[in-house]
Amino acid sequence: MIGFIGGTGPEGRGLALRFAIAGEDVAIGSRDTERAVEAAKSVASHNPRGRVIGNSNTEIARMSELIFIVVPYSAQRVTLEALQNDLDGKDIVNVVAPLSFEKGLAQAVRVEEGSAALESANILKNSRIAAAFHNISAHELLVPDLSLDTDVIVCCDDICLKEKIIELAERISGVRGVNGGGIVNARYVEDLTALLLNINRIYKTNSMIKITGI
Repeated sequence: MIGFIGGTGPEGRGLALRFAIAGEDVAIGSRDTERAVEAAKSVASHNPRGRVIGNSNTEIARMSELIFIVVPYSAQRVTLEALQNDLDGKDIVNVVAPLSFEKGLAQAVRVEEGSAALESANILKNSRIAAAFHNISAHELLVPDLSLDTDVIVCCDDICLKEKIIELAERISGVRGVNGGGIVNARYVEDLTALLLNINRIYKTNSMIKITGI
Protein backbone atom coordinates (compact mmCIF):
# COMPACT_ATOMS: atom_id res chain seq x y z
CA MET A 1 0.00 0.00 0.00
CA ILE A 2 1.29 3.46 -0.98
CA GLY A 3 0.08 6.16 1.38
CA PHE A 4 -0.16 9.92 0.85
CA ILE A 5 0.05 12.16 3.92
CA GLY A 6 -1.82 15.35 3.04
CA GLY A 7 -2.80 13.73 -0.23
CA THR A 8 -6.01 15.58 -1.06
CA GLY A 9 -4.29 18.35 -3.05
CA PRO A 10 -3.59 18.14 -6.78
CA GLU A 11 -0.11 16.63 -6.40
CA GLY A 12 -1.22 13.92 -4.00
CA ARG A 13 -4.33 13.03 -5.98
CA GLY A 14 -2.39 13.10 -9.24
CA LEU A 15 0.32 10.73 -8.02
CA ALA A 16 -2.24 8.48 -6.35
CA LEU A 17 -4.19 8.32 -9.61
CA ARG A 18 -1.16 7.42 -11.73
CA PHE A 19 0.06 4.74 -9.31
CA ALA A 20 -3.44 3.27 -9.01
CA ILE A 21 -3.69 3.17 -12.81
CA ALA A 22 -0.40 1.25 -12.77
CA GLY A 23 -1.99 -1.30 -10.44
CA GLU A 24 -0.75 -0.11 -7.04
CA ASP A 25 -3.07 0.07 -4.02
CA VAL A 26 -3.10 3.65 -2.73
CA ALA A 27 -4.36 5.38 0.39
CA ILE A 28 -5.06 9.12 0.51
CA GLY A 29 -4.76 10.85 3.87
CA SER A 30 -5.88 14.15 5.35
CA ARG A 31 -6.45 15.77 8.73
CA ASP A 32 -10.12 15.68 7.64
CA THR A 33 -11.12 12.05 7.05
CA GLU A 34 -14.21 13.03 5.06
CA ARG A 35 -12.09 15.10 2.70
CA ALA A 36 -9.73 12.16 2.24
CA VAL A 37 -12.62 9.83 1.42
CA GLU A 38 -13.94 12.28 -1.19
CA ALA A 39 -10.47 12.55 -2.77
CA ALA A 40 -10.25 8.75 -2.91
CA LYS A 41 -13.66 8.57 -4.60
CA SER A 42 -12.47 11.11 -7.18
CA VAL A 43 -9.41 9.01 -7.99
CA ALA A 44 -11.40 5.76 -8.00
CA SER A 45 -13.90 7.24 -10.47
CA HIS A 46 -11.30 6.70 -13.20
CA ASN A 47 -11.55 2.93 -12.60
CA PRO A 48 -7.85 2.29 -11.94
CA ARG A 49 -6.53 -1.25 -11.53
CA GLY A 50 -5.33 -0.57 -7.97
CA ARG A 51 -7.53 -0.15 -4.91
CA VAL A 52 -8.05 3.43 -3.65
CA ILE A 53 -9.07 4.35 -0.10
CA GLY A 54 -9.17 7.52 1.98
CA ASN A 55 -8.60 7.92 5.72
CA SER A 56 -6.98 10.14 8.34
CA ASN A 57 -3.27 10.92 8.07
CA THR A 58 -2.71 8.84 11.21
CA GLU A 59 -4.38 5.74 9.78
CA ILE A 60 -2.57 6.17 6.45
CA ALA A 61 0.78 6.35 8.28
CA ARG A 62 -0.04 3.16 10.18
CA MET A 63 -1.28 1.05 7.27
CA SER A 64 1.12 2.04 4.46
CA GLU A 65 4.51 0.53 3.67
CA LEU A 66 5.65 3.41 1.42
CA ILE A 67 4.53 6.91 2.35
CA PHE A 68 4.55 10.13 0.32
CA ILE A 69 4.67 13.44 2.20
CA VAL A 70 2.73 15.96 0.10
CA VAL A 71 1.73 18.58 2.66
CA PRO A 72 2.58 22.29 2.22
CA TYR A 73 5.98 23.09 3.70
CA SER A 74 4.37 25.26 6.39
CA ALA A 75 2.64 22.11 7.72
CA GLN A 76 5.52 19.67 7.33
CA ARG A 77 7.17 19.86 10.76
CA VAL A 78 3.99 19.78 12.83
CA THR A 79 2.54 16.95 10.69
CA LEU A 80 5.65 14.76 10.87
CA GLU A 81 6.19 15.34 14.57
CA ALA A 82 2.59 14.29 15.24
CA LEU A 83 3.02 11.12 13.15
CA GLN A 84 6.58 10.36 14.21
CA ASN A 85 5.82 7.08 16.00
CA ASP A 86 3.63 5.77 13.17
CA LEU A 87 6.26 6.66 10.56
CA ASP A 88 9.10 5.08 12.49
CA GLY A 89 11.03 2.66 10.26
CA LYS A 90 8.92 3.40 7.17
CA ASP A 91 10.09 4.29 3.67
CA ILE A 92 9.28 7.95 3.00
CA VAL A 93 9.17 9.97 -0.21
CA ASN A 94 9.26 13.71 0.45
CA VAL A 95 7.61 15.73 -2.34
CA VAL A 96 7.56 19.01 -0.38
CA ALA A 97 8.95 22.16 -2.01
CA PRO A 98 9.34 25.09 0.41
CA LEU A 99 7.75 28.03 -1.41
CA SER A 100 6.35 31.47 -0.77
CA PHE A 101 4.42 33.72 -3.13
CA GLU A 102 4.59 37.47 -3.56
CA LYS A 103 2.47 39.22 -6.18
CA GLY A 104 1.99 35.91 -7.93
CA LEU A 105 5.69 35.09 -8.13
CA ALA A 106 6.99 31.90 -6.53
CA GLN A 107 10.10 32.05 -4.38
CA ALA A 108 12.09 29.26 -2.75
CA VAL A 109 12.09 29.42 1.05
CA ARG A 110 15.38 28.86 2.86
CA VAL A 111 15.27 25.89 5.25
CA GLU A 112 17.62 25.71 8.24
CA GLU A 113 18.52 22.06 7.57
CA GLY A 114 19.13 22.83 3.88
CA SER A 115 15.95 21.39 2.38
CA ALA A 116 12.50 20.10 3.26
CA ALA A 117 13.80 16.57 2.69
CA LEU A 118 16.69 17.03 5.13
CA GLU A 119 14.33 18.56 7.67
CA SER A 120 12.08 15.50 7.42
CA ALA A 121 15.11 13.20 7.78
CA ASN A 122 16.07 15.08 10.95
CA ILE A 123 12.59 14.54 12.39
CA LEU A 124 12.16 10.92 11.22
CA LYS A 125 15.57 9.65 12.26
CA ASN A 126 14.61 5.97 12.00
CA SER A 127 13.01 6.17 8.55
CA ARG A 128 14.55 5.94 5.08
CA ILE A 129 13.94 9.21 3.21
CA ALA A 130 13.93 9.90 -0.53
CA ALA A 131 13.20 13.24 -2.20
CA ALA A 132 11.40 13.04 -5.55
CA PHE A 133 8.51 14.19 -7.80
CA HIS A 134 8.98 17.91 -7.05
CA ASN A 135 9.05 19.05 -10.68
CA ILE A 136 6.23 17.00 -12.17
CA SER A 137 3.04 18.83 -13.17
CA ALA A 138 0.13 18.07 -10.85
CA HIS A 139 -2.27 19.32 -13.52
CA GLU A 140 -0.98 16.83 -16.07
CA LEU A 141 -0.84 13.98 -13.55
CA LEU A 142 -4.58 14.40 -13.12
CA VAL A 143 -5.21 13.73 -16.83
CA PRO A 144 -5.19 9.92 -16.69
CA ASP A 145 -4.60 9.19 -20.39
CA LEU A 146 -1.85 11.78 -20.86
CA SER A 147 1.73 10.56 -21.32
CA LEU A 148 4.16 12.86 -19.50
CA ASP A 149 7.39 13.83 -21.25
CA THR A 150 9.46 14.43 -18.11
CA ASP A 151 12.17 13.19 -15.80
CA VAL A 152 11.75 12.61 -12.06
CA ILE A 153 14.95 13.26 -10.12
CA VAL A 154 15.33 11.03 -7.06
CA CYS A 155 17.73 12.08 -4.29
CA CYS A 156 18.37 9.47 -1.59
CA ASP A 157 21.24 8.06 0.45
CA ASP A 158 19.80 4.53 0.49
CA ILE A 159 20.54 2.79 -2.81
CA CYS A 160 17.73 0.24 -2.52
CA LEU A 161 15.08 2.87 -1.77
CA LYS A 162 16.40 5.09 -4.57
CA GLU A 163 16.10 2.26 -7.10
CA LYS A 164 12.61 1.46 -5.80
CA ILE A 165 11.41 5.05 -6.31
CA ILE A 166 13.02 5.32 -9.76
CA GLU A 167 11.19 2.14 -10.81
CA LEU A 168 7.94 3.46 -9.34
CA ALA A 169 8.32 6.78 -11.18
CA GLU A 170 8.74 4.94 -14.45
CA ARG A 171 5.39 3.22 -13.99
CA ILE A 172 3.87 6.60 -14.92
CA SER A 173 3.56 6.81 -18.71
CA GLY A 174 6.32 8.91 -20.28
CA VAL A 175 8.34 9.39 -17.07
CA ARG A 176 12.03 8.56 -16.69
CA GLY A 177 13.58 8.26 -13.24
CA VAL A 178 16.97 9.93 -12.78
CA ASN A 179 19.48 9.24 -10.01
CA GLY A 180 20.02 12.63 -8.39
CA GLY A 181 22.61 11.48 -5.89
CA GLY A 182 22.30 11.78 -2.13
CA ILE A 183 19.56 13.53 -0.20
CA VAL A 184 21.86 16.54 0.24
CA ASN A 185 21.05 17.39 -3.41
CA ALA A 186 17.32 17.65 -2.71
CA ARG A 187 17.61 21.41 -2.09
CA TYR A 188 18.46 22.03 -5.75
CA VAL A 189 15.51 19.98 -6.99
CA GLU A 190 13.13 21.65 -4.53
CA ASP A 191 14.28 25.12 -5.63
CA LEU A 192 13.63 24.27 -9.29
CA THR A 193 9.92 24.11 -8.45
CA ALA A 194 9.80 27.88 -7.95
CA LEU A 195 11.49 28.46 -11.30
CA LEU A 196 9.07 26.15 -13.11
CA LEU A 197 6.03 27.84 -11.53
CA ASN A 198 7.28 31.23 -12.67
CA ILE A 199 7.90 29.87 -16.18
CA ASN A 200 4.35 28.51 -16.14
CA ARG A 201 3.06 31.96 -15.24
CA ILE A 202 4.94 33.57 -18.13
CA TYR A 203 4.04 31.02 -20.78
CA LYS A 204 0.68 29.89 -19.35
CA THR A 205 1.72 26.26 -19.48
CA ASN A 206 2.68 23.28 -17.28
CA SER A 207 6.45 23.05 -17.60
CA MET A 208 8.50 20.10 -16.37
CA ILE A 209 12.15 19.07 -16.73
CA LYS A 210 14.25 16.74 -18.90
CA ILE A 211 17.93 15.95 -18.30
CA THR A 212 19.92 15.48 -21.50
CA GLY A 213 23.23 13.70 -22.01
CA ILE A 214 22.43 10.60 -19.92
